[in-house]
Amino acid sequence: MQLTAIGLNHQTAPLSIRERLAFAAAALPEALRELVGSRTAEEAVILSTCNRTELYCVGEPDDIVRWLADYRKIPNSTLEPYLYRYQTEAAVRHAFRVSCRSEERRVG
Repeated sequence: MQLTAIGLNHQTAPLSIRERLAFAAAALPEALRELVGSRTAEEAVILSTCNRTELYCVGEPDDIVRWLADYRKIPNSTLEPYLYRYQTEAAVRHAFRVSCRSEERRVG
């Protein structure tokens, strides 16, 4: 198993898809329990804002995408063209890049 980041954002997906994948704050605990409980991921974090939804998981990328599509009842073929995937070091770099951009917006 490896660290994997799967996501989409305002640059990769239209609003109609982003809305279907967004997680309300109150729904996050249940989604995380289901993701880890299904053994799709050993560990997981879900980041969901108005502009992006990302899953950072220790797990196999294809399994995580399949879980997300099933959980949101979206055909995998509809979802796949909008997703980006990062693994291991690239996933860590992406997480830091996203968090640094968010901090820049708050400060600037």
